[in-house]
Amino acid sequence: MRIIEILNCDKHFGIGKKNGLLFHQPKDMAFFRQTTSGHVVAMGENTLLSFPGAKPLPNRLNIVLSQDKAHEYEGVENYHDMASFLKAIKYYSGKDDVYIIGGASIYRQLLPFCTDILLTKIDADGEAEVFFPNIDEDERFELKSISAPEEDNGRAIRFCHYINKSPLPL
Repeated sequence: MRIIEILNCDKHFGIGKKNGLLFHQPKDMAFFRQTTSGHVVAMGENTLLSFPGAKPLPNRLNIVLSQDKAHEYEGVENYHDMASFLKAIKYYSGKDDVYIIGGASIYRQLLPFCTDILLTKIDADGEAEVFFPNIDEDERFELKSISAPEEDNGRAIRFCHYINKSPLPL
């Protein structure tokens, strides 16, 4: 099975601002829901808190890393250190695809271990505060496929699939 980072970015690899997404992209959100539904999603605490009502995503096993041991969220598997979080990802990736869904620190820390990246590129400047590494300049990653541009809520988007040529084992 695979460990897959899934996200969208603006033309500068910006991914967030004020603990939220840069844009409302219905086609990208539909792609995210369809792709991750029925699988495991792994995230940091702030990503969970950014969801409506801070509720886990339905029809998925949600695993959450919170550094604060007092923070226990309902409907998710709670982990309080990176070692146990990685152990859970390793366990679940032996049974199913695991989707890494944020935030920026989680993306960065897990990038060497991921097998795939599903990155929706949005042709716009979101004035981001948080950025994803420019994987187009990273020799470890190869662009496997890219869709034709399509309009999504007034912006051109492209669905990109990258593979990690040499993922590190967990």
